[in-house]
Amino acid sequence: MEISDILKLLGGLALFLYGMQMMSNGLETAAGNKMKQILERLTSNRIKGVFAGAAITAVIQSSSATTVMVVGFVNSGLMTLNQAVWVIMGANIGTTITGQLIALDIGAIAPLIAFLGVAAILFVKNEKVKHISEIFAGLGVLFIGMDMMGAAMVPLQNSETFIHFMTTFSNPLVGILIGAAFTAVIQSSSASVGILQALAGTGMIPLSSAVYILFGQNIGTCITAVLASIGTKVNAKRTTVIHLMFNIIGTIIFTVICLLTPFTVFMEHLTPGNPVAQIANVHTVFNIVTTLLLLPFGTYMARLAEQILPDKQSEQEEIFHLEYIQPFERHYPMGQGAVVLTQINLEIERMRKIVCETVAGSFDAVFHDTVQSKEGLEQKEEYIDYLNAEVSRYIVSVMHHEMAAEDSVKISGYYKILGNLERIGDHAMNILGYAASMKKMGVVFSDKAKQEIAIMKGMSLQILEDVAGDQISDIKTMLEKTSRDEQKIDDIRNENLRQQMERIGKNECVADASIFFSELLTDFERIGDHALNIAEQYHEMLTRVV
Repeated sequence: MEISDILKLLGGLALFLYGMQMMSNGLETAAGNKMKQILERLTSNRIKGVFAGAAITAVIQSSSATTVMVVGFVNSGLMTLNQAVWVIMGANIGTTITGQLIALDIGAIAPLIAFLGVAAILFVKNEKVKHISEIFAGLGVLFIGMDMMGAAMVPLQNSETFIHFMTTFSNPLVGILIGAAFTAVIQSSSASVGILQALAGTGMIPLSSAVYILFGQNIGTCITAVLASIGTKVNAKRTTVIHLMFNIIGTIIFTVICLLTPFTVFMEHLTPGNPVAQIANVHTVFNIVTTLLLLPFGTYMARLAEQILPDKQSEQEEIFHLEYIQPFERHYPMGQGAVVLTQINLEIERMRKIVCETVAGSFDAVFHDTVQSKEGLEQKEEYIDYLNAEVSRYIVSVMHHEMAAEDSVKISGYYKILGNLERIGDHAMNILGYAASMKKMGVVFSDKAKQEIAIMKGMSLQILEDVAGDQISDIKTMLEKTSRDEQKIDDIRNENLRQQMERIGKNECVADASIFFSELLTDFERIGDHALNIAEQYHEMLTRVV
């Protein structure tokens, strides 16, 4: 091969991989957070899960993208480990579609597919159509790249060294390692299988040798999911273990079959004289048969993965940390919208609970005339500020990437909700500050005032429960209840002010206590305002038509 051939090969590979990424991007921006709903419906049993994985992978032509999406979903709690097993099995079947399309020589019309897809992206204004067109444009670019790679490898027909090596290795393990290593480097089994088909199409490698490279390619594609699982929770890492187990078990089974039976001869007779179709058929048979054999044992595979990667003993966590937001592999962004929204929502719900604890503690400090827990409450407030800063930083980072318009609206809404929760934490600290000043000055509230403060505490915690994340499914009821409770808070504040004026008029309230009580009422009323802002923001996020 000359330099120009090598450059053509690299350029073809670049187009192939870029085409897959375009298809993945198109599906992600078209489906957005609906990917979560789709998978929830389609993974209710193992058969549906397999079909879901196969269908999604067939659309985007990349089992790596599907598997990385599954890793992200398991990591964020959107999918259980058992559900992941079925989707991974289906993804391995779906990825064989690429080879079948190559065998059908769909590359002949690839330029037309790419042209129509790009034309729609440039000239059609409808965003939905643009995203779907991106899928077709990616498909066309993918096959243009495939044709370039095939043309670049034609000169290898004249290389005796290369032909000798590819046709005479006697140890199947060598072929498996070659396939696994090459696929791990380019992180795409579809691309590596396509290259293998291009080699076979030139007559440089017989099916009896190609099958072992093909089996290794199925193992090598797992590297992408392994890389994506770095920094994730142990359950997400188990997903990659299952993916590896599936392909290793399948490779062992089919290697034995090839060594002990005339399997390759049989596959050659199915499509005589067409080595490209032969490799595509072996790839399809490998994944379908492996899936059928392992389908009854999916649950046991999940249990085995749990034994291979057991839960770690609880280690001392950092005082401040993000519990749900984890790195997400952006090279394959499919499903990113669902993962990002879930991670942010879970962190915000955790922040809301810390805010509740801080509000309750600050009222207790006034009610019990003690500030013994002042240090602990101040640390909670620092934690609230930390979560506000870190989650906001994460939101800003993901907003730089293209996503569905509906997802962008929700992420922007979460950003505003964070600010309101942080402000409630500030008001709790104000109340705690009043308690500290009162202790220092020797000011004590009357029993009547303490009863009113107890009611304020209850109403503050009630309205914060109104905006709990698990009530988002019934957003109308959530907003109505929060509005009613916010009005109650305003009424309580007005009534308490009236009664305070009466106590002052009867000389039952000292000046300093009156000032502190008035300030406390103001913060109490502001807590209600911010909670209502949160409810209204949730309502806008979930009902706004984009």
